[in-house]
Amino acid sequence: MNDMAIASVLSAGVATTKPQTADKVHDAAQQFEALLMGQILRSARQNGSGWLGSGEDSSAECATDYAEQQFAAVLAQQGGLGLADLIVKGLEPKLATAPTAS
Repeated sequence: MNDMAIASVLSAGVATTKPQTADKVHDAAQQFEALLMGQILRSARQNGSGWLGSGEDSSAECATDYAEQQFAAVLAQQGGLGLADLIVKGLEPKLATAPTAS
């Protein structure tokens, strides 16, 4: 391989690394927002005045926890509280200056 071919391969790698990194940061930010919303929902359910009933068995509680996690994940994917976007915007300057893996 000559120097031009090596340079084009390296530049192609840099071009694809930054968007992949940005996508990973966005996904992580959405997962964090979903986790936070799940905790808020769980706290509201546990501190509520029996809105789902106080005598739930363990399987019903497990199903409710799972439903809350899925609901929180969908909310975060659809924009949720907007935290994921704020996190990504806050990290954009760091992503732009971060060294890329070759």
